Amino acid sequence: MTDDPPLVLDIDGTLTRPDTWGIDPRVFDPLHEWNGPVVLATGKAFPYPVALCHFAGIPERVVAENGGVVYTGDEVFYTADREAAQAVVEEYRAAGHSLGWGEADTVNRWRETEIAINLEQPIDPLCEIAAAYGLEVIDTGYAYHVKDPAQNKGDGVERIADHVGFDPADAVAVGDSINDVSTFDVVGRSFAVANADDAARAAADEVLEAVHADGTLSVLERIRSS
Repeated sequence: MTDDPPLVLDIDGTLTRPDTWGIDPRVFDPLHEWNGPVVLATGKAFPYPVALCHFAGIPERVVAENGGVVYTGDEVFYTADREAAQAVVEEYRAAGHSLGWGEADTVNRWRETEIAINLEQPIDPLCEIAAAYGLEVIDTGYAYHVKDPAQNKGDGVERIADHVGFDPADAVAVGDSINDVSTFDVVGRSFAVANADDAARAAADEVLEAVHADGTLSVLERIRSS
């Protein structure tokens, strides 16, 4: 069998259902059967993409927290630390605001390099405080992420590609958000699902007609049949 090209896939908005944003179960078989490297590149905390790889039965190669954590399958690399982001959050809370996830806050409980804030919370004071600490706030459509401007998914993808032994220029990426632009910049072919934001649409080689996992599945089918 001819090898399939390397895949780099976002999770939220890309492997999900549009109604619940839960993982669309139809993606599991194509990922498990893919005859080439698969990298999950996401804004989610490190454990989430690792678990998704485990349940899909594929090697655990992930770029998590918008590039803050990179796992090649053998080694874990950190490109930022959470200290500055934590300071931003403490000041944000002191100003009377909340992260918006409830007391348990499973969104941030296992984050190691950034912090995510619910989209229902005010962004202007968050951006002002983050800027004072030299950090940025990006809206991924799922949350506001307070992060180091230097960390990005694209650099993480290149690190994994070097470790695994494939050329990023041979890879195909699918995403939906501004945090996928750096991925699109390093791969050979890039696709934005129909629900993608303006930044992802502008950076992608092609904007798909279908949303969420429907769009991603259409790409996987097209590539395998070509």
